[in-house]
Amino acid sequence: QVQLVESGGGLVQAGGSLRLSCVASGRTSSIYTMGWFRQAPGKEREFVAGIRWSGGSTYYADSVKGRFTISRDNAKNTVTLQMNSLKPEDAAVYYCAVDRTVLRLIATDSNEYDYWGQGTQVTVSS
Repeated sequence: QVQLVESGGGLVQAGGSLRLSCVASGRTSSIYTMGWFRQAPGKEREFVAGIRWSGGSTYYADSVKGRFTISRDNAKNTVTLQMNSLKPEDAAVYYCAVDRTVLRLIATDSNEYDYWGQGTQVTVSS
């Protein structure tokens, strides 16, 4: 089991920045990829960014490319999502998730992820 706790959400004006963090605990040796997803009211959960736990390769959704940066600190079992130039359409509950499957490309389908955090709310005012 891997437990995930997100933090860093809040209210920000359009054009502003927020930094989300996700701390993993438990069987962290099983982590292969960590991802960030988001879900706005009435919409499906969508992939935002993912990072390989070992090696650090990354992948982004087109909608956030160039504005968001995902990074990880293996020593602290933490993955971070730096969000800049926020837009009202970025508002959602943001979740971090763990994919344990080895040698798989960074998955964008939420069904491929095994463990989830409780989510943190991001609100962007226009």
